[in-house]
Amino acid sequence: MVLAAATALVVGSSTASAGVPAWGSGGSGPAFDVPQSALDAALTCGPGTTDASRPVALFIAGTTLTPQENFSWNYFRAFTAAGRPFCSVELPNHAMSDIQVSAEYVVNAIRAVSQRSGRKVAIVGFSQGGMIGRWALKYWPDTRGDVGDYVGIDPSNHGTLDAYPACAAAGCAPAFFQQQSYSHFTTALNSGPETFAGIDYTTVYTPTDEVVVPNLPPAPSSALTTGAGRRENISTFDVCPGHVADHLSMGSFDALAYAVVIDALDHDGPAAPARIDRGVCLQPLQPGVDPATFPANLAGYLAGVGFQVATYPHVLAEPPLKPYARG
Repeated sequence: MVLAAATALVVGSSTASAGVPAWGSGGSGPAFDVPQSALDAALTCGPGTTDASRPVALFIAGTTLTPQENFSWNYFRAFTAAGRPFCSVELPNHAMSDIQVSAEYVVNAIRAVSQRSGRKVAIVGFSQGGMIGRWALKYWPDTRGDVGDYVGIDPSNHGTLDAYPACAAAGCAPAFFQQQSYSHFTTALNSGPETFAGIDYTTVYTPTDEVVVPNLPPAPSSALTTGAGRRENISTFDVCPGHVADHLSMGSFDALAYAVVIDALDHDGPAAPARIDRGVCLQPLQPGVDPATFPANLAGYLAGVGFQVATYPHVLAEPPLKPYARG
């Protein structure tokens, strides 16, 4: 497929307190290593997010991408037109560096958006962005009370087999190592319960995903199956049988993925396939995408991904786990 070569890697450093429980019922988790000023500068919020009348969506982009590159020509336009409040957090280095460090940005954003809005946050993330919040919720337990919905679009929850050949010859970006299916990071993330009570988890994924692999039954990488959180794992085939979508389209212009996100945000509990209007199966573009500028937007999107994959400095091994995650 045309996108495969450019996107084969898109599944996308806190002296932490030792002994923090991996899934405790209290405590604020490890201290940050990233300066507070840098964490605060990474958060951008639109109108209606202060003392909000509805939950604010916190967008987190995928590996190789910034929120502007990922969402400005699709979700941000659609949410702005609909008067939906949203914020975004930019992960450092196009989300290519140590995910454990990037998670500090997410923790700070969750706390800040919850305080700013006076409501629980609705996390909406693509690929690594659909997985990283789980690291935040796991190791910073106070954030669980600040999150009401967690929506992952093709999230790399259990890693990807694609990352092994990508890293085999001359190393790869730290985040690629960490998103290998059996990396130390992925193993730590999924030890213990995958979800927490009080949070509604929705994952939407495509079985034709060429980046997060495998995303097929009986154990799709994106799916969450344990823990006390209410959860729904939705294959695109559950709503539109035979719906063909690649990884990058799911996080940018796929109308079905967008419909699932909106259903999750507009209802109590996770999204439900039965509520999705089957007319979405015939829509070529999601709301917010301008057909006139779509070719140029898509070309820029793909070029940015390819540039990061080609030029980001490689390391020869996965970053070591932080002390708080070694239990």
